[in-house]
Amino acid sequence: MAEEVAAFRQVSKSYGRVRAVNGLDLALYPGQTVALLGPNGAGKSSSLDLLLGLREPDQGQVTLFGAAPRAAIEAGRVGAMLQSGGLMTDVKVRELVQLACDVHPRGHRVAEVLRDAGIEEIAERRVDKLSGGQEQRVRFALAVAGQNDLIVLDEPTTGMDVSVRQQFWSAMRRQAEQGRTVLFATHYLEEADSIADRVLVLHRGRLIADGSSAEIKAKAGARRVSFELHDADGLIEEAALRALPGLVALEVSGQGTGVRTVRIRSTDADAVVAALYRTGCYPRGLEVTSLGLEQAFLTITGEQDEQDSQTASPSGTESVR
Repeated sequence: MAEEVAAFRQVSKSYGRVRAVNGLDLALYPGQTVALLGPNGAGKSSSLDLLLGLREPDQGQVTLFGAAPRAAIEAGRVGAMLQSGGLMTDVKVRELVQLACDVHPRGHRVAEVLRDAGIEEIAERRVDKLSGGQEQRVRFALAVAGQNDLIVLDEPTTGMDVSVRQQFWSAMRRQAEQGRTVLFATHYLEEADSIADRVLVLHRGRLIADGSSAEIKAKAGARRVSFELHDADGLIEEAALRALPGLVALEVSGQGTGVRTVRIRSTDADAVVAALYRTGCYPRGLEVTSLGLEQAFLTITGEQDEQDSQTASPSGTESVR
């Protein structure tokens, strides 16, 4: 087993009655690119704060490279790009990056950092004259100003346009290819789907799913079946559609037009297709597709919400960040 880069051991953190992190237990390993997902209030930012030693857990233990987070930070093994905190003003981008490289125990050359972050063209611009997306790219440059073993990113592409986001993730892939571990929290689920080789889903401070993007989709346990039913081919009652095997959700549109569009989510799409033909109907344009990561995410968190509502007590705690 490779050395653990980071670990949470039954970690909990509360702010008064607000439970931000609730018994979190996980480990990260070298070379992984890990996406941290969760709805607002899931505890993503609070977990990152604990990981970086910005806050102390109420219970449990957080370690970086087998020791307290502060030791790894001081040794220059961790680079971070967080939502909180501003940038120095009244300085040029190059000057700010130069400072970050100079103070890092294993700092890179400034020209290399500017190039890797894609900010060479704004290097002579004052920091307080940057757009939101440009500021994000500068924050990234500061996070990779030295030879880090772990890079932590909290919503890194907020404010970036599509082309810049692509450049950003190309740079992050290069970091991972060099053996670094990359942990990023994001609301852009397509990024997690295409970039991460491991996906963590938080909900109310708890880890409710952990696996590859494909495994997370499979955990949702359903696929989509869509088709058209033309009245000219023979009618089928909606009750018959609702009786199809493994049905999770059914949507029928176009009632009364002669052509109905049917969208089904089922845990057994193959059985649905077979049952459709046994009814004698003729589904046109039949498509069977897997759930996307976004739909799988909504399904998993929705199911967890339902479970929580069934077991909630009046004195239950709230969640945050």
